[in-house]
Amino acid sequence: MKKIICCLPVCCALLMQTALALPEMGVLHAKSAALYAANGQELYSYHADEPLQPASVTKIMTMLLTMEALERGEVTLDTMITGSEYACSMGGTQIWLEPGEQLSLDEMLKAIAVGSANDCAVAVAEHLAGTEAAFVERMNVRAAELGCTETQFINANGLDGMGQKTLTSAHDLALISCELLKHPKILEYTGIWMDSIRGGKFSLANTNKMLRRYQGLTGLKTGYISEAGFCISASAERDGLSLVAVVMAAPTKEDRMADATALLNYGFANFVSYTPQADLLQPIPVELGSEPSVQPVLENSDGLVIEKEKAAELETRLDLPEKLTAPVEAGQKIGELSILSGGEAILQVPLTAAETVQVKGLLDLLSDFWSGLFGQQKENQTN
Repeated sequence: MKKIICCLPVCCALLMQTALALPEMGVLHAKSAALYAANGQELYSYHADEPLQPASVTKIMTMLLTMEALERGEVTLDTMITGSEYACSMGGTQIWLEPGEQLSLDEMLKAIAVGSANDCAVAVAEHLAGTEAAFVERMNVRAAELGCTETQFINANGLDGMGQKTLTSAHDLALISCELLKHPKILEYTGIWMDSIRGGKFSLANTNKMLRRYQGLTGLKTGYISEAGFCISASAERDGLSLVAVVMAAPTKEDRMADATALLNYGFANFVSYTPQADLLQPIPVELGSEPSVQPVLENSDGLVIEKEKAAELETRLDLPEKLTAPVEAGQKIGELSILSGGEAILQVPLTAAETVQVKGLLDLLSDFWSGLFGQQKENQTN
């Protein structure tokens, strides 16, 4: 393995903010909270693994599976969704779907993201999976894939069931939220303050009042039922830094907003988005490969997040092989990038292959052999 150490002096106004005094988090009102960078880095946690009810914040998983279905081409925003009798029987917040009524997926997403419509969440779930039960199975499988360890969904909207309740944690909701943010189209819905559906006949007002009160807020979802208390997954972006703050079981709406504000303020005050120099990662030769080299890339392509107080002078250390031998698979770990401050490793990120490089075929190997042989003969004749 070769090791490259690159010293990065303070050359960015954003990093120079480290001279300012940094605030502490302070006291939170909620039972549980978590602050994550949108790339999945945990920045702060408070009882973040405690299983609690998320109420309508459940719908971030419903929206995630919907956006993934859109990406796969299984539906389009123009796809018409029909309200079943079961979907229309949901209580709580709803748009009063009538059995047999059809709305486009675009309007359904508005109703879910802006108005927290329980009936629309179930209607979309039934359309995508056939039944809500089948959709819930997908929700739980996807949660496990994302590394959620305290999550068990029972429906698509977060309401209590018959003797059952959805349970999750601030940590798990943050992971799901970060995954949802990989689909920026969803912010066109979660960032809506007011809108309407049904040709303007039904008005929607966002349940997330932080949209008007917090600079840079982009979404995502609030939730409340009496058993769960006041919950929120709030996403915000400033100066290229994207954050997710999750608050669970806050006593009041005001406490929920105060806690989410405190978390986001803490994040923006104490952390900075950092991207290694573009020329730092050079292609690595691949022996016997169908391509001569492979490009190493950060496993997390969304960049890195560094504590400001440690960012005054950074060192970047690369651990990469001098060469690789085919085959090399796209996404295969081939090395590691370490960020050091004061000689201490503050972050380590795997480096992976950007593309697949197959082993050369027999004809290519023979061609290389003869080319090399004739080239050597020609060189000898010249000499």
